[in-house]
Amino acid sequence: MAESTKQKTVVVGAGPVGALAALYAAGRGDNVEIYELRGDLRDPSTTPLNFTKSINLALSERGINSMKRANCPGLLEAVLDETIPMHGRMIHGQKSGEVYEESQSYDIHGRFIRAVDRAGLNKRLLDELEKMPNVKFFFNHKLTGADFKRNRAWFERRDSPRTDHAQNPTQGAESGRADEIEVSFDFMIGADGAHSAVRYHLMKFARMSYSQEYIDTLWCEFHIGPNEAGDFKMSPNHLHIWPGGDFMFIAIPSLDKTFTSTLFLPEPKFMELDTNGSAVITFFKENFPGVIPNLISEQDVTRQYSENPHLPLISIKCKPYHFKASVVIVGDAAHAMVPFYGQGMNAGLEDVRTLYEFLDAHNTSSVDPAERKAAREKALDEYTQQRAPDAAAINDLALRNYQEMRSDVRSPVYRFRKYVEERLNVYLPSIGWATQYSRVSFGSERYSEVEKAVQKQGKVLLGFLGMTMVTGLSWGGWWLWRWNRASHSGRFLSKWFYIMGNKVEQFGRRYT
Repeated sequence: MAESTKQKTVVVGAGPVGALAALYAAGRGDNVEIYELRGDLRDPSTTPLNFTKSINLALSERGINSMKRANCPGLLEAVLDETIPMHGRMIHGQKSGEVYEESQSYDIHGRFIRAVDRAGLNKRLLDELEKMPNVKFFFNHKLTGADFKRNRAWFERRDSPRTDHAQNPTQGAESGRADEIEVSFDFMIGADGAHSAVRYHLMKFARMSYSQEYIDTLWCEFHIGPNEAGDFKMSPNHLHIWPGGDFMFIAIPSLDKTFTSTLFLPEPKFMELDTNGSAVITFFKENFPGVIPNLISEQDVTRQYSENPHLPLISIKCKPYHFKASVVIVGDAAHAMVPFYGQGMNAGLEDVRTLYEFLDAHNTSSVDPAERKAAREKALDEYTQQRAPDAAAINDLALRNYQEMRSDVRSPVYRFRKYVEERLNVYLPSIGWATQYSRVSFGSERYSEVEKAVQKQGKVLLGFLGMTMVTGLSWGGWWLWRWNRASHSGRFLSKWFYIMGNKVEQFGRRYT
């Protein structure tokens, strides 16, 4: 394709999702420019946007498949080589004064998710992009304005040794502000996170429905170092959970034999602990058995709790994701979610794959610019229509999974349902039965279809269990009736039926 007919794609945001989007675009011959608010993300001194050193992410099938489709030889293998398999959850607790741990596998077929270093993954993707002659980086550039009808954007340019833009700045140092540059483009992809500047400017052009919700839980990060021998202090092949009912503490392994841990706690409880430093130690000892002193010392818990920020958790939904043929948002910019399903990054990477499936299907690589623009607009329309309900579904599933992680993992009813669903999947595969977790983490079924399938399974299972209980209650009731007539203990019989009826009703409300 002649240089003059090549499409110019601007990607805003150089995190994993933005980097993968740039790889897809560059692989199709586009001239790609990547603009990032921060400095080079491969530089350890670059401060993360949330001011934490959080490095662990859960990589599952959707993210893996999306990187595989980028058609970059060796990329996926290099990424997977730097991950740690997590085969299940390790539930920590205490019974009769004894600390215990219990492994719960993710999948009856042995499938697993992977702990991945965020910085390492980002570096791999950016290094791959830097090899490509049709890709340019512009770090320390903040999007300050956009006109999606004229396909123009303005970026505030900050001091950076990597900045080298050929266009003239519209402002100079004499103004007292950073230089601002104007950039033209054919297509913009916004992958700039939950507080997306691209989404902010998109709202001025698209009739966007938008909602955001901060849940009443905050999170604080902790670090668990290696043991004296330089090895992991716990099993590295599990996601470790200390469920607390209304809160929890988790730990995810890292390649350097450490664990990145997170305390999820309602904001009022954080405020209560903030007023009394010694209460933090008591709280950990009472609720997270074995953490102190086996994993973190008292002094370290106090220090990390006070030094590390207590940050909010946001859930964002919006629609549409695009405006005509000019711009589209992906990842957290389109659907930020709480982290309890480990799908935030995976859903963002899957956005990229899904987006380019629609673009490819409409032949947006056409040489004629007018034809290409018309095709791209149709592709983006279809992308929004399909992806928005899927993103809304995983947002909701992630919120509900917090209940499972912090509480239900200890519930006999939860374990029973998981056992039944896994056995049906193994012994009756033709009926297509699978657990919600395996559908989300080990397949590429649309999130909205997963939600519908799981709801249907729940109703079927509830109906079966209800019928079984009714049958049992009928036989039991008949015998109790006989006994009731003999003993004249009618008050007991009425109470028994009342209790059993409530049990069935509670099960139905919780698991459908």
